Amino acid sequence: MSVVREGPVAAALVCAGAAIWLWGGPYPAARRAQSLLAGGGAVGAGPPSWRELADELRRVRGRWRPEWWAPVAAMALALLGGSVLPVVAGAAGVPLLRRLRRAHEARRAGERRADSVIALCAALAGEVRAGRQPGEALQRAARDSGGLGEAQAAVLAAARFGGDVPDALSTASKRPGADGLLGLAACWRVAVDQGAGLASGLDRLEGALRAERDQRADLRAQLAGARSTALMLAALPALGLLLGTALGADPLHVLLHTGAGLGCLVVGGVLEGVGMWWAVRIVRGAEGL
Repeated sequence: MSVVREGPVAAALVCAGAAIWLWGGPYPAARRAQSLLAGGGAVGAGPPSWRELADELRRVRGRWRPEWWAPVAAMALALLGGSVLPVVAGAAGVPLLRRLRRAHEARRAGERRADSVIALCAALAGEVRAGRQPGEALQRAARDSGGLGEAQAAVLAAARFGGDVPDALSTASKRPGADGLLGLAACWRVAVDQGAGLASGLDRLEGALRAERDQRADLRAQLAGARSTALMLAALPALGLLLGTALGADPLHVLLHTGAGLGCLVVGGVLEGVGMWWAVRIVRGAEGL
């Protein structure tokens, strides 16, 4: 009788998983298959080669966002436990995981932007020592290093037509990771207003930015152990479920189909989330020191 009762649930879960795959997963591949079946493919073309299949798999994997693995894992747990609660939890976890992924991508973009600013300072100092005027030197250095990013057009226009270059640099420094442009604006203002050496100021600015970057990298390396420990502790409940299943205790049935198990699941999930939030807050606070 249990198989009969769980049959519709399993069928509904499989249909929901297929819908999630086509909606949030590698949907361009599905559309390409539909176009081929509809006659959009090349006439007389043979079956795809292994290299083409491998390229298609790489493109699909690139389009598949990491947060969509949460519904996939939830579907597997739902099929094993015979309940729709994991599907609901997996769907609720997609926005949170997407936010974490975007925050990580923004942080990586800020680090790349900071490296580009350091390269811009080094290139600009070299161009000034070569005897070029500051405006021309800034144009060549920005073209070679790409340190100005999206604000390159505004800054170069100010340098070419006699505009306020420090103000343009200060505006560009408001982007994450571009704080070094504020120091570049100060060096430019001092060199123009007081006649100080621009190259020497850029050398000191580059050294300070490099030292700050190395300090952040060293601190991040020191915190890697704490971050790994937090992740390992977060994975212990899953290990407990695997051990219970191996011992024949059927922990998924207890957690998903009994009142005490549901209470333990809710309390444990809340404590797990609070613990992860607190650990991430401690690590982020240490990185900001």
